Amino acid sequence: MTELNNHLVHPNWHLFLDHASLTVSIAIVEENINLFRFSIAKNSEEEVSFIKEVIYAIKSVDISDISDPIKLEETANSLILKIEYAWRMNSK
Repeated sequence: MTELNNHLVHPNWHLFLDHASLTVSIAIVEENINLFRFSIAKNSEEEVSFIKEVIYAIKSVDISDISDPIKLEETANSLILKIEYAWRMNSK
C-alpha cells in the first residue's frame, strides 16, 4: 500500500556507524470515539419495546429474492438498520 510505503533511508546520516538511518512517516487520522455506552434495563418497558421492534423487523424482512450476494447484503443491511434504530429509540 502506498500509504504504508513512505520511508526514507538517509545514507549520509551514518556518521561513524556502518548503518544508515531510516525515517518512517505514519499518518494518524483523527477519529471520533463515542465515550458513551447505551443500555436497556432488564425487564423494563424499553426492553419489551425493543424486543417487539426487533421481532417485527425480522418478520418484515423480504427474503423472497436473495439470489445473489448484492441482494443478500442489501437485505442484511436493511435488517441491521432496523435493529439499530430500535436500539437507539429504546436505550439510554
